[in-house]
Amino acid sequence: MSGIDEETKKKLVAAALVAMDKAYIPYSHFPVGAALLTEDGNIITGGNVENASYGGTICAERSAVVRAIAEGHRKFKGIVVATNSLKPASPCGLCRQFMFEFGDFPVIMISGKSDEVTTTSVKDLLPGGFGPQSLADFAAEGSAKNSS
Repeated sequence: MSGIDEETKKKLVAAALVAMDKAYIPYSHFPVGAALLTEDGNIITGGNVENASYGGTICAERSAVVRAIAEGHRKFKGIVVATNSLKPASPCGLCRQFMFEFGDFPVIMISGKSDEVTTTSVKDLLPGGFGPQSLADFAAEGSAKNSS
């Protein structure tokens, strides 16, 4: 993650692993933890929280973003996503879309069982994503069409 020092990266990884251990996963038994770095240097964590009504489940990435928003943060420098699988797991499509809303930032996926790490970005995870600019472009098109 460019622009983030090694000490901060280590703190993010450690925080994501702790969040993973605290996940509420009685159904899938697949813990995920996330540690989100805010623009001002705060680390906000989240874990997946499952629900007997499966649609009520929230992923770790969205959990961290929602918590950050509730604490007044809107811009992020990066996120670490930890799973307990042998290979790092990528965020689901809904999480990709959710993160895209808040810009393009680095996404580091780590394994809690190995030293394997995958680094990418929100934009690379969701090419052609639909975000705030998409709505602004649509509104501008409508204004141009109505003025002709």
